[in-house]
Amino acid sequence: MRAVFGLVLIAGIALAGGAVMMAKNYISAYQTELAKERSARESVVPTTDVYVATRPLRYGETLEPDAVRAVRWPLDAVPEGAFTDRETLFPADAKEYRVVLRAMEIDEALLAIKVTEPGGDAGLTSQLQKGMRAFAIKVDVASGVSGFLRPGDRVDVYWTGSVRDTVEGARGEITRLIQAGIQLIAVDQSAGGDIESTTIARTVTVSVRPEQVAALAQAQTTGRLSLSLVGAEDDTIASAIEVNQRSLLGLGEIETAPEKAEEKVCTIRTRRGADVVEIPIPCTN
Repeated sequence: MRAVFGLVLIAGIALAGGAVMMAKNYISAYQTELAKERSARESVVPTTDVYVATRPLRYGETLEPDAVRAVRWPLDAVPEGAFTDRETLFPADAKEYRVVLRAMEIDEALLAIKVTEPGGDAGLTSQLQKGMRAFAIKVDVASGVSGFLRPGDRVDVYWTGSVRDTVEGARGEITRLIQAGIQLIAVDQSAGGDIESTTIARTVTVSVRPEQVAALAQAQTTGRLSLSLVGAEDDTIASAIEVNQRSLLGLGEIETAPEKAEEKVCTIRTRRGADVVEIPIPCTN
């Protein structure tokens, strides 16, 4: 009986060992084939590391190391300004982290324009490009597109006012497009693009060139400004637009009566004694 038990035990051990060896060989072969497949795939499409967000990031939030991770990205499709090196994203000599400038979702690539420099803040100055200036425009529920404006949107600015006292032959109040496609960088006191609720703003801040600042300041002082929201994918350039009261009603322009040309009279002067007499003659010119 003991001999039978020993034979069964030996057979069981042999079978278990065989199963282990088969599983090991299968796993080893699978890993080898997987490595070959990855190697072949990388040879066809070269990739590189690109750092993305591991969770939703909001405006003004400090960008910490645990909020990002590296993913493989096609080398020829890396977004401009993307971080491909962790040392660049988190410099070893930096005393403070970067700050998020624009809201980002999970697995969205981190770009240089979406975060500040290490130790920077998320103020308006960090959102102004070189040569641009921030200018505030007063709005209400009508001129501010009913509270649907968000930082990052683009708007056309229309001016309505009277030029009766400044332009000869003016036609009363007119509405004219004075700036097209300018970018909003703040709504009231918020410069983040992740506003969730609809709010009626009192002011919006736009990013414009210095000469546009002068035009907007003059327009805001002399008339009323209205904003028109531009579509996110609309790349058309608005042409010069002007509407007055008569063109709005389809009345056309007022035609002034032509001035009657004065008849030219030519004369010569002749002295008759002590008197000087003018005698009409035909005009040669």
